[in-house]
Amino acid sequence: MDAAMKPPGLLQGKFIFKKLPNGNLDKTKVVCTLCNAELVYCRSSSSLKYHLNVKHPLANAVDAGPSTDVTQGKSRRRQTILFECNQGKPVNTALSAKLTNLLAQWIATSCRTISLVEDDGLELVLQAATGDPSYKLPARRTIMRRIHDQHAAEKVAKDEKMVEARCVALTGDHWTSVNNDNYLGVTVHLIDASWELHSFALGVMKTETPHFAEACARHFLDVANQWGIADKISTIGTDSAPNMVAAGKILPFEHLACVAHVVQRAIVMLLREGGFDGALAKCRRLVGHFKHSPANSDELNIQQASLGQVQEPLVEDVPTRWNSTLEMIMRVMRDRDALHTTLSQQKHNLALPTNAE
Repeated sequence: MDAAMKPPGLLQGKFIFKKLPNGNLDKTKVVCTLCNAELVYCRSSSSLKYHLNVKHPLANAVDAGPSTDVTQGKSRRRQTILFECNQGKPVNTALSAKLTNLLAQWIATSCRTISLVEDDGLELVLQAATGDPSYKLPARRTIMRRIHDQHAAEKVAKDEKMVEARCVALTGDHWTSVNNDNYLGVTVHLIDASWELHSFALGVMKTETPHFAEACARHFLDVANQWGIADKISTIGTDSAPNMVAAGKILPFEHLACVAHVVQRAIVMLLREGGFDGALAKCRRLVGHFKHSPANSDELNIQQASLGQVQEPLVEDVPTRWNSTLEMIMRVMRDRDALHTTLSQQKHNLALPTNAE
């Protein structure tokens, strides 16, 4: 098409008015010359700029100054708005450093992977947010270095608090990762001169040795000596596991069993000895029937919707997940009608808890 025959363009020719079959121009619709997308045009280029920023962030529409609207064959220039003034300006050194620090903090505190900085989608988001289509995410090494720097600065601040404290208390717990690796997490608790309570983690160490009492006691002592607080520890709190109780007797600090753990253990024993096993076994079999079958779960959701109930999954109780048994019973009672209707349409050997139960 010759230049003289091209439809009038908007935003430096990145959009052209849609041409009708009879040769006339439809002034209510424009076509993006970059992706051929058709958009509605209402005598304002705001939606067109939004399309460029989202779909074509590198094709900056305002590098050449104020936008020009074409209406009824006449060009009309308007004043550039503040948002457009920011478009195309490269991110300065201070802002770039701030973004890098925030990315490192986000990755560290939210347990994200370092490979996040190689995500093209995140880069496009930051380019749109900063108005700089040339902004590039920092490299992995840069993020790792910033995380180590932030950890060092945070450690110095925590050290100062513990130096000022006259005594501290520790709590610790062993746990297993999804990769079946064992870890010990240790947290310190102290009250400063202003009577404000502070609690923060001293470390999470991977434990290679079996969790015998002597090994557990040695791990706690290693953490205390590493932070230089062995002479300030008043008490150490753990769960009521036999190895932790035995480790508490070896350590030179007073050992306190976690009250919440003691209550939870009492509840578990009470349920076991109180004659609830039959009713709970029925609930567990019901939950397993729906939990382990997507098809059964979908049927239950359909019945819940037909009865005007909230579509919610059943809860499987776990001894170490507090209140999970109560939540399991409440869900079964709340969805009793939906469960009965769903089970009546299936072949099974399950039974709902009776009214007496």
